[in-house]
This record gives sequence, structure tokens and C-alpha cells, in this order.
Amino acid sequence: MRAIFLLLMSLFCSAALAQSADDAASLPAPSSTAQRLYAAAKGDLLQVRVLLKSGRTQSSVGSGFMVGTSDLVVTNYHVMSQVALEPETYVGEYRDTDGRRGAVELLAVDVLHDLAVVRIDRKGSGFFKVPEALPQLKQGQYLYSLGNPLDLGFAISEGAYNGIVSRSFYDQLMFTGAINAGMSGGPNVTVEGRVAGVNVSKRTDGELVSFLVPVRFVRDLLKQVAAQKSPPADFKLVVGQQLLAHQTTMVDKLGGTPLTFKELNPYRVPVWESDQVRCWGWSNDKPDKTYAVDQVSCAMESAIFVSGQLETGNVSIQHKRIQSDELGAWRFAGLASKLFKSQNVGWHKDLRLTAPQCIEQFVSNGKLPVRAVLCMRAYRKFPELYDFTLLTASTDASRMTLQSRVEANGVSYPNGLRIARIFLESLEKEVQP
Repeated sequence: MRAIFLLLMSLFCSAALAQSADDAASLPAPSSTAQRLYAAAKGDLLQVRVLLKSGRTQSSVGSGFMVGTSDLVVTNYHVMSQVALEPETYVGEYRDTDGRRGAVELLAVDVLHDLAVVRIDRKGSGFFKVPEALPQLKQGQYLYSLGNPLDLGFAISEGAYNGIVSRSFYDQLMFTGAINAGMSGGPNVTVEGRVAGVNVSKRTDGELVSFLVPVRFVRDLLKQVAAQKSPPADFKLVVGQQLLAHQTTMVDKLGGTPLTFKELNPYRVPVWESDQVRCWGWSNDKPDKTYAVDQVSCAMESAIFVSGQLETGNVSIQHKRIQSDELGAWRFAGLASKLFKSQNVGWHKDLRLTAPQCIEQFVSNGKLPVRAVLCMRAYRKFPELYDFTLLTASTDASRMTLQSRVEANGVSYPNGLRIARIFLESLEKEVQP
């Protein structure tokens, strides 16, 4: 029996080796350009890790690259976010392609564009240059991303540049090449080896749809590092200031965008539909339901990464028309009240934000009477930032109601009230002739 088993294993291994050889022969060889670029760049390519100070165990991992012949390294903010926000708990470390390791010192962060600059104990060879004159990219041209995907080893990925992403609040470049976890913060270069951007993210619901931070934001952050005398003493303050700046820009931009109206007859519901805010429709209108729901949902397609537990700086809108021909007025009122009360506005034990504080009133804007609940939560680590949630339910009909929800995350107190006021004033019902 043992001899038969060994024979079968031998045959299986022979077949597997033959198949592997066939597969290897069928795979395209790396392009000569990719091979040339990797050979020239690998000395200035780094893995950037975040470790727990206690035990020195790895918490997160990304990539980075040396800037010119300096001791500066560019990576993503999200790679270094734990060091920025919890320096008493986490520390940074680099490893290069030769296996050398060393500590990293955080010098600057750009939360809005997901960038960070750190300093290490060695200097670059000069391969990765961040020029004053930016590369002029053309759609379809080849670009190359480098990094350490999935912590498996350093690698290079080839793809094409496909323009600027308009649905992101801040410019990002679309790259049709593979960017996997661990490559975040690595460089993306042209055929000539000029830095075009920094690896930042990918879409998980598509194939080879990846995103880069444009190199001009790297240039701006490096200028900031050159101008500062010493690193900030508390990066939480820096992050908070940048988030405040973002929310001002976001609300001003949305406030300057005319509201458009969607029809949920007989209601007209306001939305901000733009390059940054997309809307979808949905209905549960089925014969086995005692009530029908037609819904419009709109949301910004991007948010600002702050930490592994927190993304903020965005707005979402939801409108639901609920109606029934089967339920009587009392039963429908009970259903509508239950649906309205079931909405969650935050967990009181959430360590990121305070417990929600809410006020409730019955109000009318002259076009539609509503029951309105406005809730606010403060960020524990970032003063002057809040999450606002506005819930409304129309009180104009006995077997139909419009229930709306508007969320503004990471905004100032005045801007949270501003957004709530805009939507309360804009809800309306068409007058039937």
C-alpha cells in the first residue's frame, strides 16, 4: 500500500511540475522597461511598517520611496496614521530591498491627500526626484507602480494612465495597473523614471482600477517640510486643522451648487447631485407588501481617512416615500412611527465621538409640515468637529409620509446647522390642482 501511495505521489508531482512549466511558459515576461526601472529604483524603495512599542509586533505595513539624495521618505498618511495619532503606543520602522532596517521620524502629514513625509538614517541614490516642473501625462501612456504587495516582497506593476478621477473631492489619477495592500505609499513613475504619483488605493468591485495621488501634492508637502524648523509636537492638532479646512471647502462647494429635485410624487425632494455626489433609486413595491417604499439615496463617493476606525468629511442624503392602500390610518401611523424611530444616530459608547445630543420639533417651511429631529455628536480627539444627523418625517397625510435623513460628517457647528437649514427649507409637496 505504501509503495502504491509513493507511486501516485510521484506521478502527481510530475504532472504538477509539467503543468507549472506550461503555465510559466504561457505567462508574459515582464517588459524590458519594467525590468530596467525596477533595477534602477530598487535601492531607494522601502517597506514602511508601524509597530506596537510594546512587543514590537507589526500593526500595519505599506511602502515608501527616498526623495533624491536626501534622507526623506514619502509614503501615505494612512500608513503612518497610528504613529501620528497615538505616538505613545506606535512607532515606525523601515526596511529596504537589502534587508536593512531602521527607525522613521514623522515630519509632516497631508491628511486630505493621504501623504506623509518621514526621515530615516540613510540617504537616497537620487533616482526618485520630485521636480518643480510636473510631468505632462497623456491618457493611455504606460506608468509603473512599485511597492511591497501583501508583504510578499518588492515588486513592480505596469499599467496605463487614464485621466483624473472627477468623483473624488481631491484630484486623483486613475491607473489601470495592480495596486495591492502593502503597496500604499509606493511611487508610480513614467517610462523615463519621473515620479508621476503615489500609490493610494484601488476599487475592490472592479478589475485593475487603481488610484494615485498626483505628484504635485508631494511637491507641496516637501516644501512645507523644508520650511519648518522642527516637526509638530502634536500631530493630532495638525490633523484636526486640516479636517477643519476640508469641511469649510466641502460645505462652501456644496452650498454653491444649486439643489436639484427628485420626484417622489407628490413630493419634490432636494439633493446635491454633482461629480462628487451620486444618487441611486430603489423601490420595494411588491404584491406581498402591505406598504410601498420608494427611495432616493445620494452620497459623496469619497471620504477623508483619519484612522482605521474613522473616515469623515462627507455628506449623504436619503429620502423615502412610504405609503399604503391596505393599512388604515392608525395602523399606518404606527408603522411610520416605528420606521422613523428605528433610525440609528450613533452608539453612546463610541470612543471616537460623544453620545448623540438631539432636539425634536414639529416645524413647517410653508410648503410641508414635518416632524424634525436634529442630532449632534462631537469628535473626542478633534475639537470643533461634529457629526450632524437631520431626520424628518412629513405629517401631511394619513397613509403616506416622506421620511428624510441628511448626514454631515466632520463639519463645524455652524456648517452642520447650515446644511440642516438648507434641507429643511427645501422640502416641498406639489399642490394638486
